Amino acid sequence: MQFHQHRSERWTVVEGEATVILEGVTHKIIKNESIYIPLGAKHQLVNNEEDSVMQLIEVQVGSYLGEDDIVRLEDKYGRV
Repeated sequence: MQFHQHRSERWTVVEGEATVILEGVTHKIIKNESIYIPLGAKHQLVNNEEDSVMQLIEVQVGSYLGEDDIVRLEDKYGRV
């Protein structure tokens, strides 16, 4: 779970199926569908099936696109 202070994003699934949690609402996104992540919105991306491939294209728009713009609220991988 994370958010950005300087950018919005659009995620388009090109293979598989994704679960996107956006501001507490769960969305199922399948191939050829997309979702808009507004600036400052809390969001999380989940691959629905560990054995299947999920690929997406992320487009970032904003005044600053550096990776240090990520504010992590939860991270099962231990990133800071």
